[in-house]
Amino acid sequence: MSVVSLLGVNVLNNPAPFTSSYEFEITFECLEQLQKDLEWKLTYVGSATSSEHDQELDSLLVGPIPVGVNKFIFEADPPNLTHIPTSDILGVTVILLTCSYDGREFVRVGYYVNNEYDTEELNAEPPAKPIVERVKRNLLAEKPRVTRFNIKWLVHSYICRPKPLSLTHIVRDTEDSAPAEFPPDQPEADLVEDDGTAYGAEEEAEEEAIEAAEAEAVKGEKAAGEDAEMAGAEDTAGPSTAAAAKEEGDNSDAGSEDLEAESSGSDEEEIEEEEEAEEGDADEEMDMGEDGGDQANPAPPGSHGVGHNQKEAVLAL
Repeated sequence: MSVVSLLGVNVLNNPAPFTSSYEFEITFECLEQLQKDLEWKLTYVGSATSSEHDQELDSLLVGPIPVGVNKFIFEADPPNLTHIPTSDILGVTVILLTCSYDGREFVRVGYYVNNEYDTEELNAEPPAKPIVERVKRNLLAEKPRVTRFNIKWLVHSYICRPKPLSLTHIVRDTEDSAPAEFPPDQPEADLVEDDGTAYGAEEEAEEEAIEAAEAEAVKGEKAAGEDAEMAGAEDTAGPSTAAAAKEEGDNSDAGSEDLEAESSGSDEEEIEEEEEAEEGDADEEMDMGEDGGDQANPAPPGSHGVGHNQKEAVLAL
């Protein structure tokens, strides 16, 4: 940010004769207190082909600059004709109004200047040697070319000067108060145990304690797991084994009962079959006996009926 800002430039005498002085009314604003003055310059460009013919018409130092808006009139002499080529007196050229602070330019205002004769006859047929008294200048004041540059401003508020020290504030070292050239001896440092021997001992002890605790925790988890497995095995195997044994006993009892029933039934059937077979054989023998007795020895009346009934009774038993 620029501390000084150009607000406006007003050309007072325009147009004017070539030999007249230049007058500018300059308005600018200063934002902070300046330590140095502002330098204003007016330069006339004598030739467009070379800077050797440039002329510094005048320079002005303005200061001290109060903070705020400031206005002044800058007046400069006309250019020296001896430093201008004859062919460049007439025609269009440039003048430059510049401002610098501490040797650093921060603003430049350029104006085109048209130099010509004051009559149409001379302009139509200019003489071989220019008539300077008949030449007039005309600045194109409505269209200035303004250029601004950033510089480092050294203002009063930014400067901090240290206070000088008096002799009473200067303290010089004596032999007693001066620092030792070499550090003092430290015999007790040799008695301290070397850090290299005990380096990492605490870390190793902590690691061993952590490992032991982890091992105990793992053993406890394994023991708890085994107890849980044994208890589960008893719970699962005990009731089922007893029930299975009971079922097997019941099945064996039922099977034995069935076998006894079957065996008893089969024995009874065999006895009945044997009895029926014996009865059939007896009937056949009786029939055969009866037939033969009747033919050879007929029984007395009443004896046959009694004997037959007794034999049947005996066989029935």
